Amino acid sequence: MRALVQRVTGAAVAVDGREVARISPPVGGNGLLVLVGVTHDDDAAKAATLARKVWTMRILEDEKSASDLAAPILVVSQFTLMADTRKSRRPSWSAAAPRAVAEPLVDEFASALRELGADVQTGVFGEHMEVSLVNDGPVTLLVEV
Repeated sequence: MRALVQRVTGAAVAVDGREVARISPPVGGNGLLVLVGVTHDDDAAKAATLARKVWTMRILEDEKSASDLAAPILVVSQFTLMADTRKSRRPSWSAAAPRAVAEPLVDEFASALRELGADVQTGVFGEHMEVSLVNDGPVTLLVEV
């Protein structure tokens, strides 16, 4: 699994012009926008490991984690994170897991974060989403498990 983790001061997701999720950290605070990609050999254990890593990474103010500050998290599925761009100008999506594999694992990742105590909002799997965010720093990390 891959996660592109961004420290944000706010983020939202809209589908068909209608907002479906939003995180609004307190003034002066941060949250995390996490774009998640799933590959064929990913499983629930990897989803749980990734959730623990994201929840405890010390990338917020004063080297604190989302768990330290109860920072909100917005999780958005993004199969394009699994793109292979090494061979040509057209990305290959062959490493991306099919919906039947990926959707339950993105849900498992979000559930694992909630079980750890996170306030989690989610996008809508498989939909064309408009994601808006204010990246703070900017801090953007690619995390793989």
